[in-house]
Amino acid sequence: MDWTTALLIYGIVVIALLAGGALIGTAVGFVGIMGITLASGTRLWPTFGDIIWNTGTSFTLVAIPLFILMGEIILRSGLAQRFYGGVATLLGPLPAGLAHTNIVGCAAFSALAGSTVATALTVGTVAVPEMRKRGYDDRITLGSLTGGGCLGILIPPSIPMIVYATISQASVLDVFMAGIVPGLLLALLFSAYLFIRVLLNPSLAPIDKDEVRSDRGRALLDTLPVVLLVGAVIGGMYAGVVTPTEAAGFGSALALLLGLFYRDLTVKALGAAVRNAVVSSCVVMFITINAQFLSFAIVQSGIGRGLSTTLAEAGFGPFAFFCMLIVLYAIIGMLIDGLSIMLLTVPVLFPVFLAMGYDVVWMGVILVLLIELGALTPPMGLNLFAIQSVSGAPLGTIARASLPYALIIVGFALLLYVFPSIALFLPQAMRG
Repeated sequence: MDWTTALLIYGIVVIALLAGGALIGTAVGFVGIMGITLASGTRLWPTFGDIIWNTGTSFTLVAIPLFILMGEIILRSGLAQRFYGGVATLLGPLPAGLAHTNIVGCAAFSALAGSTVATALTVGTVAVPEMRKRGYDDRITLGSLTGGGCLGILIPPSIPMIVYATISQASVLDVFMAGIVPGLLLALLFSAYLFIRVLLNPSLAPIDKDEVRSDRGRALLDTLPVVLLVGAVIGGMYAGVVTPTEAAGFGSALALLLGLFYRDLTVKALGAAVRNAVVSSCVVMFITINAQFLSFAIVQSGIGRGLSTTLAEAGFGPFAFFCMLIVLYAIIGMLIDGLSIMLLTVPVLFPVFLAMGYDVVWMGVILVLLIELGALTPPMGLNLFAIQSVSGAPLGTIARASLPYALIIVGFALLLYVFPSIALFLPQAMRG
């Protein structure tokens, strides 16, 4: 069976299973087992046991449940709400101060939680009623939450980055460091858009006089625990003191200590955090293991090699393929979640990335950025549904409010293509 037939069969079966209601992990695992069986019969079936063992015992992937636990503790200990309140006070004098707070708060929380949806729900629950009470237009409120919620998987620690590094055999630390500057710049672009939009139409976000007179010293103290936690985790990795996996364990322990210090982390909340971390980690690992089955089948069938050769012979240059990639991820993002996109597409396209001469670390940042784009594209953009659940606004209204942020992400991806050093500067400086 040649690679084109294999790719067609794999694609049809995956789409049919997903359309029939199968879970994404089940679908990709079934196709992986089917592909190996079609190619080699049952001769390679023992390899599945090796894949399960190697993936389940991967030191790199151990970071995923630990980072999830760290985020759950932060979100349930009151530190998240304290941080949001502090940032709101500090940014209150700015035009659309609470909208800027959403950007900063979402970036910080989703970086810690590793989940755009959990962050959008957490921040949205607090922000939506407060911003409506103060007269903010929903176009500003809803868009800042969906757009801001995307930022966390670009700013380390990031679960999709860990998964990408595992599949591509890139350094997790390099991919993490490559995401810091782009993540901060994207947050700055989002805030710049809000600033200009409200400057042109001040009625969208009235300035709150009470917020301007609030105690800045107290607000600064409220933001300090989360800032120190993020600084300790990222700084420890950058300095080479801890590996990403060790940083995840250290961050979880530090988050627990902070929650106990402020006496906001109850036994019930800690139990809920551990339970949610276990459930989320099991889901991620189940999908990851099954995606490795599919990856093995793709390698055995020669799909990656054949696809890269065909594209090269068709005359597609690196930039043309890059533009195709943006369109592809925007479309796929309408249908499935970001982590599943990563696990489905990277095994197929990674040989093409290499053939196009893309830097492996830089490509990790680009793919995470495009996954963020998928979270904003209807009808299945998960951030849109998360904010709809806390705001009650129509999905179309939320999608229109999110459109400027999606366009900013596309423009920023093109900027990274022209200036890859934006992403690669920090990992290169760390190695140099």
